[in-house]
Amino acid sequence: MEPESCPTLTRGHYAYDSGDAAGLTPLMLMYTLGRSFVPPRIHAGGLRYHGDSPLVSQLHHEGLVEAIAVPQRATFEAGLTFARAEGIIPAPETNHAIRVAIDEAEACKRSGERKTIFFTLSGHGHFDMAAYDRYLSGQLEDSPCPDEAIKAALAELPKP
Repeated sequence: MEPESCPTLTRGHYAYDSGDAAGLTPLMLMYTLGRSFVPPRIHAGGLRYHGDSPLVSQLHHEGLVEAIAVPQRATFEAGLTFARAEGIIPAPETNHAIRVAIDEAEACKRSGERKTIFFTLSGHGHFDMAAYDRYLSGQLEDSPCPDEAIKAALAELPKP
């Protein structure tokens, strides 16, 4: 799961890129949007990185895992659903996994398929209450990533 505002696995390229914006790290084979890519500001700050880990990238490249990009508002909706059911306010980064877990469960309910669905609850959202307040007051916007921003950053990737 990843934010649609920083769609590294779903819209990035599998290429060698630096792991940092300054270009000081060794090149790594990963899905990347280009090290100069700057995503829109979203409340899941930990998910705003231009690349993905080489291991996750390889798993995705080989078709062993799939990636889904989700909009910011839908993730907060899922986080509130989880909080109401479990009594834990999840961190915005975790809300992405919760969103897709809920979507998968609803698909199974419709199809009658039985599945065990796992996700990782990676943190609480106590430091993110302002973001939840913005969501609940209708001030939180989805920030889809423009194709032009990705194309411009990818054009700067090192050439093989």
